[in-house]
Amino acid sequence: MKSLAWLENYRQKRVSADEALKQISAGQTVYIHPGCAAPEQLVRAMVRRGAQLRDVKVIHLLTAGNADYVKPEMRKSFRHVAFFAGANVRGAINEGRADFIPIFLGEIEALFENRSIQVDAALIHVSPPDEHGFCSFGVGVDATKTAAEYAGLVIAQVNPKMPRTLGDSFIHINKIDFLVEVEDDILEHPQGQISDIAKKIGSNIADLIEDGSTLQLGIGEIPDAVLYYMEGKKDLGIHTEMVSDGVVPLIEKGVINNEKKTLHPGKIILGFVLGTRRLYDFIDNNPSFEFHPNRYTNDPFIISRNDKQVAINSAIEVDLTGQICADSIGYNFYSGIGGQVDFIRGAARSKGGKPIIALPSTAKNATVSRIVPHLQEGAGVVTSRGDVHYVVTEYGAAYLHGKTIQERCRALIKIAHPKFRDELQRFVREKKWL
Repeated sequence: MKSLAWLENYRQKRVSADEALKQISAGQTVYIHPGCAAPEQLVRAMVRRGAQLRDVKVIHLLTAGNADYVKPEMRKSFRHVAFFAGANVRGAINEGRADFIPIFLGEIEALFENRSIQVDAALIHVSPPDEHGFCSFGVGVDATKTAAEYAGLVIAQVNPKMPRTLGDSFIHINKIDFLVEVEDDILEHPQGQISDIAKKIGSNIADLIEDGSTLQLGIGEIPDAVLYYMEGKKDLGIHTEMVSDGVVPLIEKGVINNEKKTLHPGKIILGFVLGTRRLYDFIDNNPSFEFHPNRYTNDPFIISRNDKQVAINSAIEVDLTGQICADSIGYNFYSGIGGQVDFIRGAARSKGGKPIIALPSTAKNATVSRIVPHLQEGAGVVTSRGDVHYVVTEYGAAYLHGKTIQERCRALIKIAHPKFRDELQRFVREKKWL
């Protein structure tokens, strides 16, 4: 007979969101469950307390949904510090009301463990407990499991609509201080339309992917376009930080079966999902998906144990020496380092691995080249010229690793938009790189 000793503990911890958020005090640091797992009712309750709070630091990765704590009128109450700048906080960061920490996704949790960042409270969003009292972190284990382990206070939004995902993805009722029961729809991140240019890039990347490869796919239309061209492949696997809806049809058709993986065969290894209800229902109690904290999924040494690991990540611009900017547009912070370098380095050390950076050749309606003589002033280098291997645009693929500056220039100019190639040629000749 299963013990239900935890059940009375659960009942005693149930409170309203406003009651739970009374526990937050001035000067504390509050971690918010990111992505589509953002606990909106807890966040709203925290914002409602804004007039009573001062200098509360709010930390998280990319979140969907509400972020009213960065509004100008909340300036004295909350100071957001982003590990990844999403659309809902990007303006506040670049207007000085919030801040940004450049860091590899796989190293964020170490900040909690070594107390470089003291998490006073973690606001999390979980499934109802199972018969043993364990709640699942659902659509996002990411850095949240570790943040909750090191937090002084854990407030959980418990939701029957949160899928019960498997792996290293559980927290016991005894580890939660306050429970707020909700029955809200989980936030969604639907796939957008895939442009013709993205499809060309996806096709070029697909040409590089061999049967039996293990894939990491970042966020955006280019990774989605890659999946579009995977139907002719065989025995693909997944080891990634996140997946979206695009994997579902490939799993159903047997294209992704994880059978050839050299690490965790038969399993999709991931940290979180960004998708829709279709994906959430698919991962619910599905043993094919094994969730882990990002310190595991994004550890380059772990990643490298997958033979034929393919890492596919996007960029804002790349210079002719191979430096990759992916987190800022000039001085304006746009996103974050995320897992790009974790997976580029892991794939580089994988037997038969392929680290790939993909981007359209132009921006602003083809008026600006994204293959540039030099990065914009203020632009950050996310992937160094020493780490870069493949760069792919709609005009083809350039392989840069181990190549000279001259060879890199030639290869990158070939995959630049034709109307910018002469301009790029003139620059490299002036610099005597050709």
